[in-house]
Amino acid sequence: MSDAKNKYPPNTMLALGVVGGLVGIYLAYFLAPINHVFVFFGALGAICASVWGADVVRRVASYGLGTGVPSIGMLALGMGVIATLFGLSIGGVAGPIIAFITACVIGAIIGILANKIIGMGIPIMERATTEIAGAGTLLILGFSIVIAGSLDYVLVVKDVIATGFIMMIYIAGGMAMLHPFNSNLGPDEMQDRSLSLAIEKAGIAMVLSGFASVAGLGAIAVTMLIGIFIWYKGFNKYYSFVKRDAYKVLDTGMLPTEEEMQ
Repeated sequence: MSDAKNKYPPNTMLALGVVGGLVGIYLAYFLAPINHVFVFFGALGAICASVWGADVVRRVASYGLGTGVPSIGMLALGMGVIATLFGLSIGGVAGPIIAFITACVIGAIIGILANKIIGMGIPIMERATTEIAGAGTLLILGFSIVIAGSLDYVLVVKDVIATGFIMMIYIAGGMAMLHPFNSNLGPDEMQDRSLSLAIEKAGIAMVLSGFASVAGLGAIAVTMLIGIFIWYKGFNKYYSFVKRDAYKVLDTGMLPTEEEMQ
């Protein structure tokens, strides 16, 4: 049990999120013009970022944020939207990297304000807000290229922002980052169990982004099928961890009828 508590160190999760996120986004960026089916790589990058973000949330929230668990996940996506639009507006192949760096700078400033001005006194606050901002940005970039079929600023604004699909990314992506710890918090919270739930939720977000895609039927079908597979594997893995960690798992059966309750 103790090995599962913090099986993957913070720097390992950071590497997964940054490298996996950027590789997935850039594979989609370069391969989508050849065939739009390849936009699914962007979603895979977004999943890496969401798992990283979920781990950051569990680390900082373990200091006792309470209702701040959902808030910090939404904060990550809010910073991500601003940074994404700024980075893509500059344009070019460096757009995603500029967006990522911008988000990290914003996150660091917010972390400093939270600790030094508001006085939250959380030792890892500055690093945590920097990382969740970066994770949120990569998540938005990855799902945006799935929907728009491109990271061209005009197309992203038209197909992701103006259509309102950005809210779907915001909520579904935010759930992948904040819900895992919120669902598993407590003295028996385990990293592998929480992060398996992050993968499951990110799989749902991938399915939704595929459904919203304007990149063509091939891109929609492939992205949704891979997303369903990831959701299925993530859910089964999470359930196996629940059975591992729970004292007992019981089948409650059907709810009693009104007559049986009387």
